[in-house]
Amino acid sequence: MHRMILAGSLLLVLSSSAVAGQVYKWVDAQGVTHFGAQPPEGQEATSVNTSVPKPRPSLPRLDSEQAAPQKPAPEKQPVGDQKAIDEKVKAEVASQEAERRKYCENVRTNLAQLQNNPRLRAEVNGEVRRLDENERQSRIKEAEKAIRDNCN
Repeated sequence: MHRMILAGSLLLVLSSSAVAGQVYKWVDAQGVTHFGAQPPEGQEATSVNTSVPKPRPSLPRLDSEQAAPQKPAPEKQPVGDQKAIDEKVKAEVASQEAERRKYCENVRTNLAQLQNNPRLRAEVNGEVRRLDENERQSRIKEAEKAIRDNCN
């Protein structure tokens, strides 16, 4: 069954290409453009693509659509609206970039304090206590990873 479908598809493809002949385009000495099935002798000709895209099938219309007068298709958004949207998006991106820069600055400051000061105190579970060396190294690694992932 699969072979029959494959063979039928192959024949269909080959038959459509056999119907469409090759067309050549060339310009003569007077500057006039010519088209033909055979290229001229002694002149350079280019091959022209003659394949035509298949039209899209249209959807069936409902009875109410057939009776109603056709309205022109709405145009794209007016330029003014698009500019307002672009400005809004640019403002949001700038705000996010400012927040990211502030975050990166804070992480870099924290990393510098962790690396330069072995005696750090931190608030853990509501009480202030000194960080031991393992916690300090762990926080250094976390800060370095945050900088690598989020900061340029």
